[in-house]
Amino acid sequence: MTYTFKFDKILTLKEREKEEVRVSYQDSIEKFEKIAQKLYDLLRKKEDLEIFQSEKLSHGLSVQDIRHNQNFITNIEKTIDYYQGLVIQARNRMNWHEQKLSEMNIEVKKYEKIKENDFNKYTEMLYSSESKVLDELAVMQYMNKRN
Repeated sequence: MTYTFKFDKILTLKEREKEEVRVSYQDSIEKFEKIAQKLYDLLRKKEDLEIFQSEKLSHGLSVQDIRHNQNFITNIEKTIDYYQGLVIQARNRMNWHEQKLSEMNIEVKKYEKIKENDFNKYTEMLYSSESKVLDELAVMQYMNKRN
């Protein structure tokens, strides 16, 4: 008599779904990191440009160069605003996937706990039936020795 878990297919399906959600979560983390790195690079570029401009202003700079640098900084700020929105979206997506992964972990653990409890009942039943057989054999041996 071998043990078979009645919800084994469901458990396998839930584990597969959990793995798919885990992969989606990892992808969302990678996308978030890429966008955040791009935002960081833009912020760094803006900071470097502002430092460069302030150094040039102290030594003298033409109005046209000032205007050119200011336009460039304005464009970088617009790009920064855009990437900040993307970072927020990516973070929200990543948090959503993290929540789904957490839910799937709980779901799988429920089925694993059911399987564990079911296996414990099975072993108890097996032990009990084995004990009954041994008791019956002992009674039969005793009866045979008496006769």
